Amino acid sequence: MMSSIAELLFSLVIILIAAEFFTNALEHLGQKLRLSQGVTGSILAAVGTALPETIVPLLAIITGPTLSNHSEEIGVGAILGAPLMLSTLSVFLMGLAIIDKRGLRGEICPEPGGFRRDTGFFLIAFTFASLAMFIPHSMSQCRQIISLMLVILYFLYVYRTIKASRHLVQEGAGTEAQQSLYISRVVRSENLPVILLQVILGISILLAGAFWFISGVESASEYLGISALLLSLIIIPIATELPEKINSILWIRRGKDTLAVGNITGAMVFQGTLLPAIGITLTPWEPRSEVLTGIVITLVAALWLFCGARRRRMPVSWLGLNGLLYVLYICISLYNR
Repeated sequence: MMSSIAELLFSLVIILIAAEFFTNALEHLGQKLRLSQGVTGSILAAVGTALPETIVPLLAIITGPTLSNHSEEIGVGAILGAPLMLSTLSVFLMGLAIIDKRGLRGEICPEPGGFRRDTGFFLIAFTFASLAMFIPHSMSQCRQIISLMLVILYFLYVYRTIKASRHLVQEGAGTEAQQSLYISRVVRSENLPVILLQVILGISILLAGAFWFISGVESASEYLGISALLLSLIIIPIATELPEKINSILWIRRGKDTLAVGNITGAMVFQGTLLPAIGITLTPWEPRSEVLTGIVITLVAALWLFCGARRRRMPVSWLGLNGLLYVLYICISLYNR
């Protein structure tokens, strides 16, 4: 047990260092390419930090029984657990990180158009992905159509986000780096290849840290007697979502609300479209009771964020509900164990 705790602490330190390295590189990349903060946060940062929670279900589904007798449960649980974790716990922790600076009556002020776009696309996509569970396997064509729709939705979302970028940059909402590129202290340059090198290094270290953390969590879970489904719905997403949580906390404490919020909501869109499309195609994708609870709470949390996005400025205190929804999910899951 002590070795598992040591592994968890070591991997957490690695993730913290990698997150700082990665966010610094992305700020320079966004500035170099003249991208808006929305594109940098919702697409570049979201996809980059979503790699750990993307790889885990893919490995579980593709390798099948050779990896685990519960591979399909782990795959489905990890796919659906990621949006749940992002829309509840990640959002809550981001708000918690600025209470000392802004107070409960303070507000988060991301670029409103991007905030509405992210939450709106996620709600549409995740609703379709959820409905696909109730379509019989005999209607495979219908299920495949929904899977294809989810893929198209994501690329439409990317197109809309990039299209809005030029106008936002002209209005002064472009990405700006506040610190020099860390790797430039060694290479003595901040050109595009050097920036990309730091991005790749940051992602690589993030991946290594996330997988070490997952390994430690799985070892610790054996002592707690946690089932594979509960592990995949709760424990694994906590580990794989760490990069998003830490990146968003770093950005929001620096007053970069659009980058911080976009990193989470952009990852939600990615996790709510492409991964469910894979789940619908390669897994049973059935409405089990444990899964349905998570889906309902995820949709409620996302709808709450969408309502906040329509207000243009969202009170920090509102994010407390997202934290309560996560606690509610944990309580329901443990009660039904």
